[in-house]
Amino acid sequence: MAEPFDDALAGLRTQIDEVDQALLSLLNQRAQLAQKVGHIKKQQGSLVFRPEREAKVIAGLKSGNPGPLQNDAISPIWREIMSACRALETPTRVAYLGPAGTFSEQAALGFFGSSLVKVPCASIDEVFHVTAAGAADFGVVPIENSTEGGVARTLDLLLSTPLFIVAETSLNVRHNLLRVRNDLRDIEAIVAHPQALAQCQGWLAQHLPHAERRPVASNAEGARLAAQDPTLAAIASLRAGTEWGLHVVSPAIQDEAHNRTRFAILTHPEQHPSPRASGRDCTSLVVSVRNRPGALHDLVVPLKTHGVSMTRFESRPARSGGQWEYFFYIDLQGHPDEPSVSAALQELRDHCAFFKVLGTFPLDTH
Repeated sequence: MAEPFDDALAGLRTQIDEVDQALLSLLNQRAQLAQKVGHIKKQQGSLVFRPEREAKVIAGLKSGNPGPLQNDAISPIWREIMSACRALETPTRVAYLGPAGTFSEQAALGFFGSSLVKVPCASIDEVFHVTAAGAADFGVVPIENSTEGGVARTLDLLLSTPLFIVAETSLNVRHNLLRVRNDLRDIEAIVAHPQALAQCQGWLAQHLPHAERRPVASNAEGARLAAQDPTLAAIASLRAGTEWGLHVVSPAIQDEAHNRTRFAILTHPEQHPSPRASGRDCTSLVVSVRNRPGALHDLVVPLKTHGVSMTRFESRPARSGGQWEYFFYIDLQGHPDEPSVSAALQELRDHCAFFKVLGTFPLDTH
């Protein structure tokens, strides 16, 4: 009785195999074209990686997608295809907060694809240093979390280093309690990055109120420590748990169900120019204003006058000897090549005691 179904399955599998071979042939054709593009770029001295071009390609594919493949699946598929083709020209070296299993590594792989040269770093400071020194082509750092706001160390280093943002990517972050033992008994300390501890403080207060909160350089480092000491539990990704052979004692312990983190893709201006306008761009800047009445109001007026939307506004204390002065981190919709944005930035600059564009980049296409 099962024979007709077996025959139908066999026929469909044969068709899938034929499609797979056709896809492989087309991918190799694409790779050959990419090699020719790479040869021309080498002669011109132009760049292999253009984030605005890749964002435009993916957006175009999504808009023309007839289905049934979901649009959410298109971005990771084509990131991998483009990554493999880029690697035929020049391998891309990417620095990120390591070791293996961090969300920063996941963000780097999701954005650049797996055909990259990994440069794991022990701290956000090291990511900036390695990228600024030219030991990596790009750096990937967390810049903002939907629960905890801006990542302070990243914001401070953007202010004081020559690196600038050329792209962004974001992840849904699920924090898991990981441990050698598969229970909550006799846990003396929780080891994780300070941001992860903060994002899980409600769950920890309810379930492990007496356990010490012990901050470490990264969640993956916490997983490594927990693998060596049964009195410790880590907060980290499933990948970190697999990497270090830990049990998932409690999954998804973050206080905010839809916990999301933005990551900035950084490079040195001598390595990479600012991306061209893609049509869906963000311009990020940091400013300070003179301490006088109406100073903050004056920051907003040029934006309203020229019809430019502000999507983020965050303050950080300036390190100026305890004088309670502030830097303001601002994200604007649009690209400086657009006349309205250019005019608004020029007027804004005139009102500021300090003004620095941190980067202009395509909005996340994920």
